[in-house]
Amino acid sequence: MTDFTQLGVKQIRDGVAGGDFTAREVAEAFNAAVAEAAELNAFIVTTPDHALAAADATDAKRAKGEDLGKMGGVPIGMKDLFATKGVQTTAASHILEGFEPEYESTVSQNLWDAGAGMLGKLNLDQFAMGSSNETSYFGNVNSPWKKDGTNAAMSPGGSSGGSSSAVAARIAPAATGTDTGGSIRQPAAFTGICGIKPTYGRCSRWGVVAFASSLDQAGPMARSVEDCAIMLEAMAGFDPKDATSLDMPVPDWEAALSADLKGKKVGIPREYRMDGTDEEILKSWEQGKEWLRDAGAEIVDVSLPHTKYALPAYYIVAPAEASSNLARYDGVRYGLREQPDGAGLQDMYAATRAAGFGDEVKRRILIGTYVLSAGFYDAYYTQAQKIRTLVARDFEQAFTQCDVILAPTTPTASFPLGSLNEDPLTMYLNDVFAVPASLAGLPAMSVPAMLNSDGLPLGLQLVGKPFDEQGVLDAGLAIQQRAAFEAQPEKWW
Repeated sequence: MTDFTQLGVKQIRDGVAGGDFTAREVAEAFNAAVAEAAELNAFIVTTPDHALAAADATDAKRAKGEDLGKMGGVPIGMKDLFATKGVQTTAASHILEGFEPEYESTVSQNLWDAGAGMLGKLNLDQFAMGSSNETSYFGNVNSPWKKDGTNAAMSPGGSSGGSSSAVAARIAPAATGTDTGGSIRQPAAFTGICGIKPTYGRCSRWGVVAFASSLDQAGPMARSVEDCAIMLEAMAGFDPKDATSLDMPVPDWEAALSADLKGKKVGIPREYRMDGTDEEILKSWEQGKEWLRDAGAEIVDVSLPHTKYALPAYYIVAPAEASSNLARYDGVRYGLREQPDGAGLQDMYAATRAAGFGDEVKRRILIGTYVLSAGFYDAYYTQAQKIRTLVARDFEQAFTQCDVILAPTTPTASFPLGSLNEDPLTMYLNDVFAVPASLAGLPAMSVPAMLNSDGLPLGLQLVGKPFDEQGVLDAGLAIQQRAAFEAQPEKWW
């Protein structure tokens, strides 16, 4: 008998289309796996009925000989940042607890139109702010991985930690993520899965709870490069409701996938050899170069001189946009309202926001409000925007010498939950390799490379030119084929 939970997107889609099994059988298997995995705390809300209804619709279409769509019969997890009509959408925050949208986000609607079903809404760092999935109002997400010889709960990365945990634990074949400064790539690296952040504007932001609007971008998280390509095709597309949406056709990434990199140049940024980077991460980077060389690519050194300023610039730009975006949560129209007896409007605002937002969200709102204030705007925000332009220019110049850039995804492997809570700066450094591509709006992907000596996954990152998701996916495929990463966590949940 087939263990459906071991199948990925492509295997499920092709199996359902070929009549090897029904979409309902698949949905039932994953619904059961989700129900058994409560200890991971990957889901805030489960929607088994939605998964079954979509599966039945796919099976009915197949019986009539109709097209099943790119994701026909595939049940997925939906990060709880995407508005889903009639299903609670909270951004993992108390301030939105109980909010049920009257509308569907463009990305989730695209996926349902492509034949996918929803297993539930996935946990995340509150308002996507965090790198360890410990800031959620609904509790920490546990990684399915354990460090060899210990039973400590490990971080699944953030902010898309529920997504990475669910895919790595085989309780969802794929999931949506969002990436503002590494929130798809870093969790993917921590849990041994693939995740791609496409070019900014490739996926619509309409109906996605905003963190930093000039950086936020949705993308797929799945077990393989092929599965990411399939799901990204279903998610992407022009949307007139999003002013930053790219009015470009969606390429057929899956059909064009090729691991042959002959004639391609892979850039190695010398500035990414940073102090404090784990030795085993550097070793995996060297191995990655060898794999890409074996695939026919030429390895060249490139320089991204403003890299060291990217993280500080990001932590000015992103909180500034967050403080503006999160001003809409005031307790008046939807979500939480805290109104002490006799309180006026301003007191109600203050009480609602104090009770509704978590510490990390408050920290970033305060930073953002500070850097946008009259006396500091030019000193901080304007300077950060200039740095952002320089970071983007660095990539432009590097891409005159190479086709794709190879770097580590993270400076370390996963760490135990709670170990960095008292040190937000070290937590922020988790995104040091991921943030530059976000500031420049470039497509970037994490692919699992190997396990370290503690038995934890390490990821390699590929960054491409604007709109060249194909180049990123192809290089990812070349690594995937050579790494032959088949490891999965031992079930303890």
